Amino acid sequence: MAWLHTWVGLWFSWLLYTVFLTGSLALFAEPITHWMTPEHQAAEAASAAQASAPVDRARRLDLAVGYMAKHHAGAGMWEFWPVNRGHDNGLSVYWFDKNGLYADAELDPETGAELADHHDDEGRATLGGTHFVNFHYMLHESRFGVWVVAFATMAMLVALVSGVVTHKRIFKDFFTFRAKKGQRSWLDAHNAVAVLTLPFQFMIAYTGIVISSAQLMPAPVAAHYGAGMDAMRLYLAEMQGEEKPVRTGQAMSMPPLEPMVARAEAMIGQSARAVVIQNPEDTSMRIAVYGWNEAGDAQRNISATTGMVEFQGATGQVLRMRPAGGVNGGAPAMVRQVMNDLHMAPFGGWAMKWLYFVCGLAGAAMMGTGAVLFMVKRRAKAGDEFGAATARMYRLFEGMNVAALAGLAVACIGFFWANRLLPVALENRALWELRCFFGLWALMLAHAWLTRPRAAWIAQLGLLSALCLLLPMVSLATLGDHPVAQIGRGDWESAGVELTAVAIGVLSAWAAIRLWKQPHSAPAQRTPRANHKAAA
Repeated sequence: MAWLHTWVGLWFSWLLYTVFLTGSLALFAEPITHWMTPEHQAAEAASAAQASAPVDRARRLDLAVGYMAKHHAGAGMWEFWPVNRGHDNGLSVYWFDKNGLYADAELDPETGAELADHHDDEGRATLGGTHFVNFHYMLHESRFGVWVVAFATMAMLVALVSGVVTHKRIFKDFFTFRAKKGQRSWLDAHNAVAVLTLPFQFMIAYTGIVISSAQLMPAPVAAHYGAGMDAMRLYLAEMQGEEKPVRTGQAMSMPPLEPMVARAEAMIGQSARAVVIQNPEDTSMRIAVYGWNEAGDAQRNISATTGMVEFQGATGQVLRMRPAGGVNGGAPAMVRQVMNDLHMAPFGGWAMKWLYFVCGLAGAAMMGTGAVLFMVKRRAKAGDEFGAATARMYRLFEGMNVAALAGLAVACIGFFWANRLLPVALENRALWELRCFFGLWALMLAHAWLTRPRAAWIAQLGLLSALCLLLPMVSLATLGDHPVAQIGRGDWESAGVELTAVAIGVLSAWAAIRLWKQPHSAPAQRTPRANHKAAA
């Protein structure tokens, strides 16, 4: 078990550290996106003011129906958002195109005319916080990334179980920390962060695999439903207890939507978010009204589903009703939904997100201290795991430790710098932000392998500290904005991003200074057993 824990943990620690660090940042994807799209902030403030203004929803729904009947009459699904919170309080319509993919259009809420490409005036193009969301579970590789992360997650579960078995005094050791004791201190730190967040680590790893089960085990789905996007949608629909109506081929005019929407709002106790119509303008038509999750709903329900009422289009009969937080499809669907929400933490408000953030960083620290502990042990007593190549392998591991732990953090803050420094009108700007992220990370890896380990740690931690501490200055220089002004206008999302960066910068500076003040460690000496084996 000790061998299994050591080597499974080592080979996957760098990837798992990457997953946990970026996954922790992904919890604040919305505030990060808000900070990275400063041109939107004035529009968002205006939208918040407009949200309280009266809206002629019945007219907006009629305009949406008219547009879809004229331009997309053959689509199997229509979806209307009569009010878009957080955007421009406008009117959006969605449908499935000929390839079975979502398509959308933004309509003028007064005339129903399609607006010009509504992505053109969005300011700077950026992935925002979505970068961290996508990277933490599929590494920006849509075909194989999920499999790579899932395989590493299974290895993490193996390392967790073998770690508990190996450390017989793990709970006693949790209350013991011996500072400035070299290897002993690293082991104490590894044990402490592991035990402190052990239930969280098991939960986050297991739920991460479960919510990707359809991708990781596609054979049963393909055998029963077939291949392709339509088959996957049918599978997910049946998981939620939904039944896709079969077209009759008999035309039917669209009934007034506003009475159904108002009736659904009274039943679920939520304001309407979207209206989804299956088989529009056919006698088999079904009309589903979905609600908005308010802050109170997120506080009360672990499940993040909204309320929903589905009507028979021809008669107005209620076919299904789902309260906020509930699911259709019975216990299996509820388990899947709750596991999804346990992993993503949409409940509990900001307090829960910060708790997940701290536990996620503790998980990253568990991976990091484990990787460092491996090298601390080898420096104190050189092993012979790789024969004549042992020294070269140890040097490889040292470089990977620096680049994976400090270098990744440098790349993450560099992603924020790229958002401020790249020209707003740059073509493929979001792609260039990604190139800056990966390019900076590659430079950190090269630096770690070309520099002595201690000097590499100090340099990269120092660079991380400087980039974090100076981030507000970059915003001030490029936008004239700063945390004091952000707090003054109530923009806590932007202020939170920059103040968190400053806090991380202070911690990184402390780590770099402490390491710089430490005396150089003596090089590892080969043990008598190793010398005997070498002589033999």
